[in-house]
Amino acid sequence: MINKKPAFKKLTPTFGSSILVKQHVDTVDKNDAYWHFHPELELIYINKGQGKTHIGTHLSYFNNSQLILIGSNLPHNGFTDRLTATGTETTIQFKSNFLGDDFLNVPEMAGIVALFERAKKGIRFKVDTKKKIGNKIEKLADYDGLKRVLKFLDILNFLAKTDDYSLLNADGIAFETEAQDSSKIDAIFKYVNRNFQKHISLDEIADQVSMTVPAFCRYFKKVTGKTFTQLVNEYRVVHATKLLNESQMSIADICFECGFNNFSHFNKQFNEITGKSASNYRKEIKMIIG
Repeated sequence: MINKKPAFKKLTPTFGSSILVKQHVDTVDKNDAYWHFHPELELIYINKGQGKTHIGTHLSYFNNSQLILIGSNLPHNGFTDRLTATGTETTIQFKSNFLGDDFLNVPEMAGIVALFERAKKGIRFKVDTKKKIGNKIEKLADYDGLKRVLKFLDILNFLAKTDDYSLLNADGIAFETEAQDSSKIDAIFKYVNRNFQKHISLDEIADQVSMTVPAFCRYFKKVTGKTFTQLVNEYRVVHATKLLNESQMSIADICFECGFNNFSHFNKQFNEITGKSASNYRKEIKMIIG
């Protein structure tokens, strides 16, 4: 895992533009896939690719396409592990008040303001919305000036009206950190990323951020809404879904590869986190791939 200081990330749109649009067709440089946050909202559309979605306290693995809106100051990691031959990732970054504070107060903006509020928990849009809006997001890079703003407002208006989505951090508090929290949270998540396949004691992780164990437990629960053990188990289960998807390993081997040392405990955690057993998860993947 790359040891980068993530903290606050400053983004600068091109001169004369209030919306930053980035598009690439190559695999993401994993040096950029680190835990960071910024006051800008971020709309990401990947038309064909695979990767891990890590937004706030939400962890999941995606295959094929995804459309996500990340709220202001909601910590997240990089997304695409790899794009397919025809894959493109388009990222739009913007401040909620990119048209001015007063503009947010006009009655016609109420739906979009509500969308920005929902985005604080992270929003994943589903298949129908991706089909209807994905192409428009990709074409945004072709426009500039007022035309780009108008096209973008049209996209936001559509996303504000659809109910074809799920919230990624719906359970518990939206994970919106303050700047001073960033270095600690970064250190914790990076350490888990590097070491989740082995046992991580509370002493060990608390030491990483120079805290006592009780202080660490209180801090972590306050910031993420979860215990440290829950987070580590989620990392392990996410890794298990990746291996179930991409490898021919037996479920027992996957259990130990992910850092669980007890098969029944693995099954219990997998079921609690994904809502299904590992064997049913693999069966569903086979049916989808067909």
